[in-house]
Amino acid sequence: MIQVRPSEQMRDLGVVQEGEPVLAEPARAFDLPTEREAAEQVIEKLFTAMERIGQVHPFAKGMGIAAPQIGIGRAAAIVQPASPDAPAIVLLNPRITDRSDEMDEQFEGCLSFFDVRGLVPRPLQITVETTTLGGQVATTTYERGLARLIHHEIDHLDGLLYTARMAAGVEPIPVEQYRLTGRAWAYEQ
Repeated sequence: MIQVRPSEQMRDLGVVQEGEPVLAEPARAFDLPTEREAAEQVIEKLFTAMERIGQVHPFAKGMGIAAPQIGIGRAAAIVQPASPDAPAIVLLNPRITDRSDEMDEQFEGCLSFFDVRGLVPRPLQITVETTTLGGQVATTTYERGLARLIHHEIDHLDGLLYTARMAAGVEPIPVEQYRLTGRAWAYEQ
């Protein structure tokens, strides 16, 4: 039996892989509400991709996908929280306006290089400003695991991969080694 690497599986599901220029470029913001139809089309494509990926790989800690990861250089992303009952969070033109000084370091994965996991420090709380399809500005504060997922996707829209956030000298580990840890994101209460 031929073993398919996780990154090859993601590529086959339509996820752009590390090294493609669209992942390293800042995404172009939507002019809302003028570009509402274009934003709706990108959101629909993101939901379709998320559904396709979710049928092949379970995401116990939640999942996110940004438009550049499906080859679209626009400022849109979707995050599905870990709770299966929670609605997906749509991020249009997101911008982090505030972050806690309190940091936390956890392993993250990325659909665009799914063969490894990296230990990434991130703030435990972020405040994010987004634009609605109608052109209004909305501000929401996220904490812990959800803040981590959303920050990861906003980084994609800024042309950054999580490796840019890792401490100097720290390298991602193979997914096989990570799986042996068997740890979900843990937070001190």
